Formats: sequence, structure tokens, C-alpha cells
Amino acid sequence: MRRAKIIPGVLLASSCALLPRSHPAVKALPQTRAERTDYAETSHYEDVVAFLDSLQKLGAPLYRDSIGHTTEGRTLPLVVLSRPLVRTPAQARALGRPIVYVQANIHAGEVEGKEAMLAMIRDLAFHTGPSVLDSIVLMVAPIYNADGNERFAPQEKNRTEQNGPELVGTRANAQGLDLNRDYVKAEAPETRASLAAFNAWDPNVFVDLHTTDGSFHGYALTYSPSLDPAALFTGPFTRDSLLPVLRARMRERHGFEVFDYGNFNQEFREDLADSVKQGWYTYDSRPRFGTNYYGLRNRISILSEAYSHDPFERRIKATYAFVQEILSLVAEQGAAIRALEQRADASVALWATKPDAAPPIPLRSELTHTLRTEPVSAEVLEHTGDSSLTQPGVPRGFRRTGRFFTRDMPVYDRFVPTLERKLPAGYIVPAADSAALRLLELHGVRTQRLARNWTTTVERFTVDSIAVAPHPFQGHHEVTLDGRWNRERTTIPAGALYVSASQPLAIVAFHLLEPESDDGLATWNMFDHELSPGAPFPIVRSAEPLAP
Repeated sequence: MRRAKIIPGVLLASSCALLPRSHPAVKALPQTRAERTDYAETSHYEDVVAFLDSLQKLGAPLYRDSIGHTTEGRTLPLVVLSRPLVRTPAQARALGRPIVYVQANIHAGEVEGKEAMLAMIRDLAFHTGPSVLDSIVLMVAPIYNADGNERFAPQEKNRTEQNGPELVGTRANAQGLDLNRDYVKAEAPETRASLAAFNAWDPNVFVDLHTTDGSFHGYALTYSPSLDPAALFTGPFTRDSLLPVLRARMRERHGFEVFDYGNFNQEFREDLADSVKQGWYTYDSRPRFGTNYYGLRNRISILSEAYSHDPFERRIKATYAFVQEILSLVAEQGAAIRALEQRADASVALWATKPDAAPPIPLRSELTHTLRTEPVSAEVLEHTGDSSLTQPGVPRGFRRTGRFFTRDMPVYDRFVPTLERKLPAGYIVPAADSAALRLLELHGVRTQRLARNWTTTVERFTVDSIAVAPHPFQGHHEVTLDGRWNRERTTIPAGALYVSASQPLAIVAFHLLEPESDDGLATWNMFDHELSPGAPFPIVRSAEPLAP
């Protein structure tokens, strides 16, 4: 298949033109560690800080802040760029433009997003002609997993299926947590910092930069919208309206072939090349993953996965180009994007007060069984004849051929609901459940304390069965509940917490508080001490809104 020509350089304008690295204007600007070492190395935390320092010393028109700190006390840098420059969420909202939040290095061995965004910050900051900064506000968190970044080890250890650089950091943070599985339970300081930034700035678009693990496909980069079916508005819009345009522009403007994120169910080895069992499968739909979670906030989210088997330089350039095209497209469609999310926020708030007009919202889902066939590009692996000869990330006894072909095959990249419920008017959390309150507040869900006793109609869930995962995940044995609902009239005591569903983050609250959620507070052991078969779930649904 056609391979992209890599032209190192800086962004000249929103037209996507690039200046060569040898151009005096480029050579005079600070270089990333990757650029300085001809893409043999990636930046340490100190390199990132020093690079941003150097931009500011040259008078770069950017605002530099922090979203918080890591477990080991490192400051997590946040860079804001726009014209005119804004420094606060209020100033950003006053511009009336879309806000795009780009996060890199959540898995600290996956390093090209970090390098691409440092270069883009520089290129946009020093470009004086028209650019996307005239139409959007850009926020960049270039080194989100800063502690993991500093745990450098050979790539063969920390990223076994990645083609360089030689030394990279780790997937997990200093607590041993995978930050891209933490967006519901929010146990890591990095996650809590990220949620605080979401709540303060309310970005219209969230982009999370990664690198693939696994399949030998024919794409420089793969991507995904929020896969959770409960992302009712922005998930379909991103998948059906934005991503096809990005795919076409990546090919036409940059020569990069990109495709929906996935992996083959088996590699294209020579002895299996005629197999009809091939399929292309995406990942998990649950909101513990950042881009899935962000869709529940009625906002656009895009996952970017550079191709791990490409050379480091090419991965940086593909990621740079992809983000560049996202920014350009958001700038073009800013009015439509803002109108979509305003409609989403208003609709969700209305459903709590008019349940007859509300659709059911997915709580659990599974990969679709509906066959959708598309042409998918793959690389053939061939026998070496010697099982002792290996290449990084390649099955023992095989080697890469550099031969690519395209085959029609089933593509499984969408999820369908297996359990749906309607939004109630609200939820009532017992006064003693302070941990639940703290987590709701971290997510930005609005709550209020009852000032007096309240007699109302509620729906109460009785637990029939409790399934506990036998193996720990992220330090938890995940819980799945099944049971039945009953309606009753009762008096709620003063001091209880009321969570109205008539708010923009109602779907987030819905996923957190529903006992049958596949990724809620009950999943992560929040209520274990209160759960037993035949007992009521501690949180009840309110059938009536709380009177002002």
C-alpha cells in the first residue's frame, strides 16, 4: 500500500503546508528531544519542562498552567493557546469558540503523542499567519502520566510490540494503576486532576493519544469515538460525521491511511492467508476508558492510536497530522458542534421532568452481532524456518514481509445495549455515604442536601444476586448485581443527598449510581459492606423531582 512521505517541519498555516527542518525559521526554534536525537530518544519529564520554558523565554504567546500533581509530586503541565490568548475558562467561554483538550502520554511508553504535541505547541505558537487558533481554544496536557514516563527501561521490556525508541516509560502510573481504566473510580491523582480540568473548562472535544498493541495492519493510525451506546448524541456524530472526513483528509493531505481502531482475531500468516475466519475487533465500551467516559458528558471524544510497528518518527508525524486535521475540522464545524451539545444537554435535562418523552438509556452493552463488512488492510507474516529467530512483537518463527493486501472482512466496532433503563427524576444517596458524594463531586455531578424530611415516591432495588470477579483488576474485585425494582411511598430523612437527573451530567450520574450499571460505583466495591442477597441497594431512585 502507499506509504506516506515524512517531511519533518512546522505548521505553516491551517492549509497544512510544512516548512522543512533545515529552514532557518525552524532551526531557530527550540527542538524536542526526539527531533534533537533524530528520533532515537523520547523526552524525559525534565525535557518537557525545559522545552516549555524555552518557548516562554522566546515570548511564545501561550498560557502555561497545571492541572494538578502526580503521586510522586510532579506538576502536570497544561498549555493553552488561542488568539486572542485566554487564561481562564470564563475567558475561553466568552470567545464562543470550541475548546479542544488534547491529552498525551496517558500510557507513558506510548510516546509519540507527547513529542507530536510539544512540536505542535511550538509550531502554532510561533506561526504569525492565519491558523486554527483564530477559531478554537486549544488545551494540551503533553505528559499526563509523568511518573510512568520517568520509569525508563528498554523498549523490549516496557513496550514489547513497539518499534522504538530504545528507552521508554511504563504503562502504569506510580501507583501501578492504568490511568485509562480509572475514569469511573478516579483513584489516581492524575485522574482527579483531569476531571477537575473537564469540570472547569468543559472542553467541547477531548482527544486522547495512544499507540496500538498488536496487529500487523496497514494503517499509520487507527481511531475511535466513544464506544459506549449511552453517548447518545456525540458518539454517533463523531463516528458518522467527523471521523470519515478525518480519514479522507489524512489520505488526501498527508498520504496516511487511517482506519477504525481494532485488531485482527488472528494475524495474516502465510499459512492462514486464505482463512475466512478473519475479523477486525474494537476494544471495550465501558466508561472506565477516557474517550468512552467523555462521551457520557455529551461531548465529542476521539481516541488516536498510532501504529506501534511503524518507526518512531513516522508515528510522531502521523499523530501530528491527525491532531492537526482534528483541529482544522473542529474549527470549521464549531457552530454545529456547539449546537449539538447544547441540544444534548437540554434533552437530557428535560427527560428527568418528562419521563414519557425520554428514551431508555443503555446501562450494559455487548459487541454487535450484526455483520458489517469492509475492506481492511493487513501485512503478511511469513515463516522463517527457525523458531529461534525473532523480531520484537512478531510471533516466534515468523517475520514481517512488508507485503500488504486488503481483504473484505467483518468489522466489529460498535456496541448494542443489553440492558436499558429510563432516567428517574433523581437519586437519593444516604447521608452516611460520603465516599459516593466525593466521587460524584469529582465528576462534576451537581448534588444537594435535603434541608428537611421529604415524603415522596421512590423506586428501590432489591439485590437478588451478587457476582464477584475472582481475579483482581486495578486492585478491585469487580461486582455485578442483578435484582428487581419495587415502587413505594416513603419519607427520606433530612441530610440525605439528592442528585437531580435534570442536569447536563445526568448520564454520568446514571452510570455511576444505577445498581445494574456495568461500570458504576457498585462495580468498584463502593457499597460492598451494604450488599447481600435479599437486601435493598443503598441508593434509591426518586420518581418525583425535589421541589425548589
